[in-house]
Amino acid sequence: MDRLFSLAALRVWFCATRRPERIPGALLLALLVPSALAAGHAAEYQDRFVWVFGWGLSRDTDVEEIGRVLQTAVDNGCNGAVISCGLDSLCKGSPEYFRRLEAVRETCARLHLELIPAVFSVGYGGGILAHNRYLAEGLPVRDALLVVHGDRAWLEADPPVELANGGFEEFSGNRAKAYHFHDQPGEVSFIDTQIFHGGRASLRMENFGTNPHGHGRVMQEVAVHPYRCYRVTCWVKTERLQPRQAFRIQVLTDKRTLAPLEFNLPETADWTKCTFVFNSLQFDRVRLYAGVWGGRGGRFWLDDWSIEEIGPLNVLRRPGTLVTVRGEDGTVFEEGKDYLPLEDPAYSPYRVDRQAPPLRLTRDSRIRDGQRLRVSWYHAQKINESQITVCMGEPEVYEIFEHEAALLAQHLHPQKVLLNMDEVRMGGTCEACRGQNMAELLGRCVQRQVEALRRHNPGIEVYIWSDMFDPNHNAHGDYYLVGGDFTGSWNYVPKDVIMAVWGGKPRPESLKFFADQGFRMLIACYYDADNLEDVKGWMRCANDLPGVRGLMYTPWTKRYDLLPEFGRLISRGAN
Repeated sequence: MDRLFSLAALRVWFCATRRPERIPGALLLALLVPSALAAGHAAEYQDRFVWVFGWGLSRDTDVEEIGRVLQTAVDNGCNGAVISCGLDSLCKGSPEYFRRLEAVRETCARLHLELIPAVFSVGYGGGILAHNRYLAEGLPVRDALLVVHGDRAWLEADPPVELANGGFEEFSGNRAKAYHFHDQPGEVSFIDTQIFHGGRASLRMENFGTNPHGHGRVMQEVAVHPYRCYRVTCWVKTERLQPRQAFRIQVLTDKRTLAPLEFNLPETADWTKCTFVFNSLQFDRVRLYAGVWGGRGGRFWLDDWSIEEIGPLNVLRRPGTLVTVRGEDGTVFEEGKDYLPLEDPAYSPYRVDRQAPPLRLTRDSRIRDGQRLRVSWYHAQKINESQITVCMGEPEVYEIFEHEAALLAQHLHPQKVLLNMDEVRMGGTCEACRGQNMAELLGRCVQRQVEALRRHNPGIEVYIWSDMFDPNHNAHGDYYLVGGDFTGSWNYVPKDVIMAVWGGKPRPESLKFFADQGFRMLIACYYDADNLEDVKGWMRCANDLPGVRGLMYTPWTKRYDLLPEFGRLISRGAN
């Protein structure tokens, strides 16, 4: 009440004197715009956004839940909602989807909250792949051996590959034979003849605290053939494992991991089959690891570990992923004349625990029974739990961007949009993009996205996740399965795009980099922490930097309980 009374008294004094030049600037602002002082620091932030993520508008309850988030956002000073819910595959939307989308749009309009679509992902290519699943980036298989049996040709391992003692049946005390190491036999790793999946033994790991890094791992080096596709299978049992996210099965070389995956096993579970594929790329030896990094408690068992070369599983069919079939004498065979199109009827990069299809011959094929063929193709491969990357070199991708930009303008006519161009973890490996400058290809992709959006929505402001344009984040070489280097990508994107700078912990070096490059910035922070200390850190890092437009509350697990506190924090500034 004292504060309100003081403001009222100042207004009376101002009206009486009619001498605004005698009043300090901050007080003059408070007098002329009473809400400015009440809002405090919020007046400095042009953008006060909330990230609305995890709803696909497949149910009416999605609209209700999103509405509650939007109301909380408005009640706590937000002025924009960045919404990701299938907005880059609108041509696939059902009438029910559009009814729900319209309900969300009407809620934003009623609350005077700007709806900002998040669209056009390449790293997580669900929208593009909904149009054509074969637009996934392809990894090359070269000259795999297929042998004809009747009217079909099946893969034969060339040469055969094997993981020795995969059942841990051969051991001496607590040491398993044939492995290059397993951590601290008798302290962390133990041969268990009481609990096993098959045979008479398994490898158990526990007591991770006795290892200075919390490791509990086993490793064997295996010879492979370059540019072939392999499937790895391992059975795992867990008991109160902490943290469960620490468990991994990895395929490593001296330069990179060939199977960057997450398995998300339960803390306690009976024997679970873990299966995945990887491409050997240019390497002839790989190191197979299984275990935990940074384990804190509980235990797990491993058993029946194997590796095998496989045929054309999830083979891709598009101009940049050609299939070639030739005899060992050099004869090149023709699709349609000698063999039918090589396709995987059960195509799904998420399902790899199944038989690869054969190459089927035509009735009048020149290929004979028993003939040995050398076959090359490209296959899709997931990264982490569910990530499938799109090829940025395939022209059809840009046709999709164009017609989806038109639909976005028709249904929402947004004034702002966020490009979901983060974590592009594959590229440069198929015929459409191999050998290109990956930094330039990425930049050209963004340029064409921006052009398509502005053709249908002139003047639209474009935001973009920052990581692929940040040398302190992902804009560098040796990035996941990328065949090339993203260094310098920031030089190829339009300077008027706004970088949504992100990361769990504050990244002062990233903010300074984009400020020095002349980009405007939105700080996308929070990331499901238990408090807002990191948000305060971001705000302190942003002090005195040019181009910072505001902040976005950015959860990934629908955690909005701290949104009110976030709104109050960015209103008063970090202490």
